[in-house]
Amino acid sequence: MIGVIKANAYGSVASSIAEKLVRLGIEALAVAYAKEAAQLRQIGIKVPILVFYPQLENFNNIIHHNLEPVLYSKKSWGKFAESVREEKKAAYPIHIKYNTGLNRIGFHPDEANWVLEEISNAPFEVKSIYSHLGQTESPKPDAETERQIGLFKEIMQKHKKANDLKPEFHLLNTSGLFNYPEYHLDWVRVGIGLYGFANNPEWNGTLQPVAQLKTNITQIHEIKAGETVGYNCGWKAPRNTRVGVLPIGHADGFSRQYGHGKGWVSIDGHKAQVVGNVCMDMIMVELGDISCDEGSEVVVIGSGVRADELAENAGTISYELLSALGNRIPRIIKT
Repeated sequence: MIGVIKANAYGSVASSIAEKLVRLGIEALAVAYAKEAAQLRQIGIKVPILVFYPQLENFNNIIHHNLEPVLYSKKSWGKFAESVREEKKAAYPIHIKYNTGLNRIGFHPDEANWVLEEISNAPFEVKSIYSHLGQTESPKPDAETERQIGLFKEIMQKHKKANDLKPEFHLLNTSGLFNYPEYHLDWVRVGIGLYGFANNPEWNGTLQPVAQLKTNITQIHEIKAGETVGYNCGWKAPRNTRVGVLPIGHADGFSRQYGHGKGWVSIDGHKAQVVGNVCMDMIMVELGDISCDEGSEVVVIGSGVRADELAENAGTISYELLSALGNRIPRIIKT
């Protein structure tokens, strides 16, 4: 398993998650960019760290921190080979990515022969070859996923037949791990699954979220029917009620899309809808008859508020909600 801890471990704490995974025996980690990996090296993480999207200007930094870049184009290949030679290195570990249809980054399958020719003269040790499927959460059979898998099979065969190269192969993310067990190959790349979510209610039921987000009520207002709450008079009370003000807003990653009843929190086990517009630093929720006072604990994400359900209700995904949680929110680690 490659443990994916990019974007501060999907909005949690990358350093603590990395240390925990290493203690559990993880054999490799992965991040998006070199800066993320360098920070892990600085706290003593020694296992291999893949850099999924290395930028050309950071190649020397990658070598300095003994990181393993993913090469994805002729330009990245040539530039990294140049950097490795400048640093007087040899057999430097790399990973090769092919674009089989996601059309994000990766060598085109037609460039496989070029890659194979270059391998023999490059100062690299090719550790793995992989691709990324575009919609592994879609119900099977899925024609586009099968097309991508077929392309990757052809790439695998070319690399297996060439020279004495013995690379390993991987294709699957969290959804693929569940949906395509026949293609686990040599590695799987698990990101969102590590944090307790997948892209399917059935799969979610087998996972346990590792984090919860809590806050406390700052102030409670008695609101009369017809009074409005928030910017632009965003909500008009249909009845006499109570509104609680919570110290979290879109500056903390709880975005405006959760306003106007699309988002909710849990107070004393009861759902309290977000009313009006989400502010930069605050949200307002309707309390009604929920038993609570100023200072009472509120669950923003956790028991009663699953991140995937909250995100879906607002037209987004758990990845965005979790990874957007800002640095202003303190993280408390419980081991």
